[in-house]
Amino acid sequence: MFLPSVADVVACAAASGATAGACALRGRLSRRVRPSRPARWSPVPWPRRGPFRARLPRRRARPPLPTARRLPPLGALPGVPSGVPSGRAEPAAFASLHLLSRASPALRAGLTEDAARKAARPLRALLGAEAVALVGLLPPDDADDPDDPDDLDEDAEPGRVHAAPRLLAWDGAARGAHAADAVRHALPVLATGRPRVIAPELLGCPNPRCPARVAMVAPLTVEGRVEGALTAYWRNASTARVRAVGEAARLVTGQLELAGLDGARLRLAEAEMRALRAQISPHFVYNSLTTIASFVRTDPGRARELLLDFADFARYSFRDPRDFTTLADELRSIDRYLLLERARFGDRLRFRVDVAPEVLPVAVPFLALQPLVENAVRHGMAGRADAFHVSIIARDSGAEAAISVEDDGVGMDPERLQEILSAPLGGPGPTGWGSVATRARRRDGGGAGIGLANVDERLRQVYGDEYGLTVETALGAGTKVNLRVPKYRPGVFPD
Repeated sequence: MFLPSVADVVACAAASGATAGACALRGRLSRRVRPSRPARWSPVPWPRRGPFRARLPRRRARPPLPTARRLPPLGALPGVPSGVPSGRAEPAAFASLHLLSRASPALRAGLTEDAARKAARPLRALLGAEAVALVGLLPPDDADDPDDPDDLDEDAEPGRVHAAPRLLAWDGAARGAHAADAVRHALPVLATGRPRVIAPELLGCPNPRCPARVAMVAPLTVEGRVEGALTAYWRNASTARVRAVGEAARLVTGQLELAGLDGARLRLAEAEMRALRAQISPHFVYNSLTTIASFVRTDPGRARELLLDFADFARYSFRDPRDFTTLADELRSIDRYLLLERARFGDRLRFRVDVAPEVLPVAVPFLALQPLVENAVRHGMAGRADAFHVSIIARDSGAEAAISVEDDGVGMDPERLQEILSAPLGGPGPTGWGSVATRARRRDGGGAGIGLANVDERLRQVYGDEYGLTVETALGAGTKVNLRVPKYRPGVFPD
């Protein structure tokens, strides 16, 4: 009977993973039963010297699973340059996103000198340029001299005739050699709105070892107007670098457009605030002064107190617009208003103010409660000869302050109130607060809508839709307006 050697058994066990006994038995059976077929193992010669060693056969690599999906390398993905190795593409992508996140917030403030200085370094790192310059156009009012030869006169677009270009920021090498000429190099781009590549012979640098041998200038166009230029400097030019500067300029332009939208939103809020202040009726001013004049001879001390109350009310209502104030200041102004109205109506007007001390420091939007109280007095007392009650209640409700303004006046039809409040406050357009249809709805509603709608819209913009006004009213059943204000909200604090 044939017996396999020890080396044969070890080789078989290593190749198949079976035990030594199974390999020995397999060897005996293969030699005895199937001598004509080749053996599954191959005899391995003994080593010539040294301890017992056997050369094991090399294992084959396992084939990939049929259901496995092979992903392309990151270098082949969209947005990742093909020249970047797959092992380095992911860090490069994250580095680019980090630089974008650093440059974008600074540009949201507009193309100012401070914003350009903060954004220049991330832009240079993003482009991989030797230097980056940002040139902006000053508004006509900020131009130093309209007759300055550096100003745009003939080639400038309409409305920007006396806009003066100015170097806002420079980051990188060769500042002393090229920073002074950055505005001159950007003038053709500012005038035409077309990108430009400046060759070394046109750049005028006498130093052959200067890292900024070529300049690429791209315009910054916002809403069809050229607001500035982005210039990148390299040792040499390439098509990829020209495209990169154009993409970076589009990034800056997008942030500048968002800054313009922020400015438009701020101007709209100021217009709405002016409309809200215009709600303070001239009749109230006239009636208050007339009431004060009636006390001058009969009760000079009372007239003096009312005059001081009127001055405090006017000072608070017509002061510089601020976003937020404290609930205590808002209630103080309301108290002055109610004192003036009570001097006019006498005992017919009765009011109650019940406020928890914990909510007095809470920040609320400026003129958030005063329009509600004015509407309650002006429209709740219409056509009434008996006593009229107004209640102002503010309670601590955990993380919020719950405020309500309630009266027992004539009330209003809920459907009619919904129609008045749904009128847009967008501006003086065909559907805004200045339109004929909107003015008619306000007039039919007695002017009650503009104050409620303005307060409701501002609360939703600041705190979210869940913090809008809720109005409970019915004809002959009075009106109750409820609002909730968070005690703390990031970015919300009294001025």
